[in-house]
Amino acid sequence: MDSGIIDNIRRRKRRELTAGQKQEIVEAFDLFDTDKDQQISYYEFKVALRALGFELKKQEVLKTLEDYNIKEDSGKLRFEDFNEIVTDMILDRDPVTEMVRAFKLFDEDDSGKITYRNLKKISKELGENLSDQELRAMIEEFDQDGDGAHNLQWLLEEVIINHQMLLISLYISKYA
Repeated sequence: MDSGIIDNIRRRKRRELTAGQKQEIVEAFDLFDTDKDQQISYYEFKVALRALGFELKKQEVLKTLEDYNIKEDSGKLRFEDFNEIVTDMILDRDPVTEMVRAFKLFDEDDSGKITYRNLKKISKELGENLSDQELRAMIEEFDQDGDGAHNLQWLLEEVIINHQMLLISLYISKYA
């Protein structure tokens, strides 16, 4: 399959945020816009990015601002600019990398698996009142080898296969 066609399909498919992602951007900005003037400082921008899952060093933040023609010495970043930057950053995320990052949040012992114990701890930390039965059901649903845990390798293989199938079906529907 022509890689240019695949890239075009990916770009068209990726150019829209979900309602949840849009809401996260608004909430992150509002959290740091303490005086509600629709602007945040450079430092608040960096912290808001971290809250959204982007770990950028100071030089990377400055380069990002420069790429969007935003002067750091102005001291403030408007919501419109913040929204544009973060939207692009979210859309440019690699889904597999993001899945691994999210998986590692649950896999505290770095075993490559998410166990019932991991889920129970995280659900308590998040203030979720999930029953033992619900937590066990979550594990059982994706436990492919019967060891009582989610396996990162299996999860990634499933995502990649599903992603490839989606691209193939998009290609077929457009060019068949």
